Amino acid sequence: MDILVTVCGRAGSKGVKNKNIREFLGNPLINYTLGAAKLFANKNDKYNVDICVNSDSKELLEIATSFDGVIGIERPACLAQDNSPKIPVIQHSLKYMEEKLNKVYDYVIDLDITSPLRTVEDIQNAFIKIIDHSDIDVVFSVVESRRNPYFNMVEEKDGDIRKIKESNFVARQQAPKVYDMNASIYCYMRNSLLNKFERTPFDGKCDIVLMKDTAVLDIDSEEDFELMEILSRYFFMSEYKEIYDYVKNLK
Repeated sequence: MDILVTVCGRAGSKGVKNKNIREFLGNPLINYTLGAAKLFANKNDKYNVDICVNSDSKELLEIATSFDGVIGIERPACLAQDNSPKIPVIQHSLKYMEEKLNKVYDYVIDLDITSPLRTVEDIQNAFIKIIDHSDIDVVFSVVESRRNPYFNMVEEKDGDIRKIKESNFVARQQAPKVYDMNASIYCYMRNSLLNKFERTPFDGKCDIVLMKDTAVLDIDSEEDFELMEILSRYFFMSEYKEIYDYVKNLK
């Protein structure tokens, strides 16, 4: 079985300058995602696992390819715009790697750089779920939502404030369970990725895998970056220590 792990990151950032390569607890932020990818490959040595990084940043590609076996892919400008969706970038990575290595992959696992709090087991859980369900096109990671649109989320519509989902629930426990997409892990069927998906994971049949809620943060500001460092400093000493130690020992 052939598996491709993709890591995609653009140069720069409007909210946090160069966040993908910025020092994060002593290492470039991308190193924690590459560390998780390498550990996943090491623990699945019965499969052929390749790792690539797709970016328009020469500095990010230099950092990434310092990891043994990681292949860098220069992203074309047309896929590196502020409004560029990620799926075409993953597809570009897949086509590039298949042509370069003369192989056809079975699955593609995409790992997000700005979600460093994941375990190898999280990746494994998502991968096992998709190989066990041949009718699923993509499995992505979620956490339990702290808010619920049926109970305590509102929107302004036509000048009125109302619940996003109309309901008569008086306790959150009564409402349907909802989840936050934490953007950490996406496992795609190779053929589905190329033939079904265009812009979003919802172009195909989806399933989810639950991860530990470490307070979902999108790193879009300096405050987000600082909060993520605080959270990671705590979690890297406990549940996520394996990846932290792996990255630290690469120095």
